[in-house]
Amino acid sequence: MTNIIKIVMSLLVVFIGLASFASFGDYINPNLDVTEVRASHILVKTRPEAVKIRKEIVNGDISFEDAAEKYSLCPSSVNGGDLGYFKRGQMVQPFSDVAFDLKVGQISDPVGTKFGWHLIKVVDKR
Repeated sequence: MTNIIKIVMSLLVVFIGLASFASFGDYINPNLDVTEVRASHILVKTRPEAVKIRKEIVNGDISFEDAAEKYSLCPSSVNGGDLGYFKRGQMVQPFSDVAFDLKVGQISDPVGTKFGWHLIKVVDKR
């Protein structure tokens, strides 16, 4: 009987410890996002421009990188639109949300921001 009590007490200590550890998670910011996205983009003034360029890319008439160099108003155009890695919230909304929702290799529909209209291509996620 003494051994059973010791086992039950040991299990109780383990469960209490796990419960305490689990509640520690309440103190950690649940919105902390360590995932990063590497994306390229093309920035133009109007939505119709973005639609036209996206169609050229999807049809295979031009690569995303070449289209960025040819059409984009952003200084990143010299690098094929490459913005490097960034975390959620580091870019203007809704740009950031769209970039994090895309799959690697996927090209967004036109995304409007205060800077103009973007086409976003996710290159990598980590």
